[in-house]
Amino acid sequence: MDLQHLLVVIDPTSEEDQPCLRRAAQLCDLYPEADVTLFLVEYVPALDGGWLFDTPGLEQARASLLEHHESRLEKLARPIRQKGNKVTTQAVWGKRRDRHILRAISEHDPDLVLKTTHHHNPIKKLFLTNTDWQLIRHCEAPLWLVKKADDPLQHICASVDPLHDADKPAALDRKLIRFAETLALRASAQLHIAHCYNPLPRTLVFDASVITDYDGYAGDVRDRHAKAFSEMTENSAVDAEHSHLLQGYPEEAIPEFIEQHSINLLVMGAVSRSRLDSALIGHTAERLLDEAGCDVLVIKPDDFVDPSKPDH
Repeated sequence: MDLQHLLVVIDPTSEEDQPCLRRAAQLCDLYPEADVTLFLVEYVPALDGGWLFDTPGLEQARASLLEHHESRLEKLARPIRQKGNKVTTQAVWGKRRDRHILRAISEHDPDLVLKTTHHHNPIKKLFLTNTDWQLIRHCEAPLWLVKKADDPLQHICASVDPLHDADKPAALDRKLIRFAETLALRASAQLHIAHCYNPLPRTLVFDASVITDYDGYAGDVRDRHAKAFSEMTENSAVDAEHSHLLQGYPEEAIPEFIEQHSINLLVMGAVSRSRLDSALIGHTAERLLDEAGCDVLVIKPDDFVDPSKPDH
């Protein structure tokens, strides 16, 4: 992973706190040669009169608001520029925030996109927004969803699927591991690799021969996953102590593992099948992403193309 260009999605609703920018600044310390684009999308319904009711006054108000945001972006850019990184800024007006972000990604072709997730009051829990989900499904570049920007990158975990039960291509798992290895090396972080497996519960096993020896069946499932996982990790930079075979549903086992091992970044893969079925492969992926108590980096296969583009 060679990060030459970061695109940072700035939150227009926050004047000061931009966790994704803090994380980007940390990455600039690790990649001093990287260029940075600060990108902001603004939309205020009260300033959108529509084509039937638009007036010069509304147009001027929108222009003034974008000028304000451009000034903000320049202010936010200064600390990173002082590090020596080249920073460009761009503020646009648009109703569909996700589509404007995706258009900017297509135009700038960044190596990494960073965006903050948010607390949803009153429970103060971090949840992914609809814009986050649209980016997860359609963003062709690696997408870093920032949840805890102030946590230094000390423990990075790549979540893999060596048996490809979720239809993930084997090349994607190798890509995840390479990405995580390179970042861990730059950050002097400990790299972990984890894989979840789960045999059918006893109540769902209807084959009489299996029911009579359920423990033997569960052991065979574990052995099959352990063998595939060992073969995948043997050529990586991760030793046995930091290779974790977890039993349980991923949306339960992975968040618990993250907490137990103080993971700061979960690296996971995602693919999209078609325009009509653009959700992540795997029935538990969405709940896992919301439940993960750390930053999440979502990576697509090399041949992934946004299924929402007109040509697909």
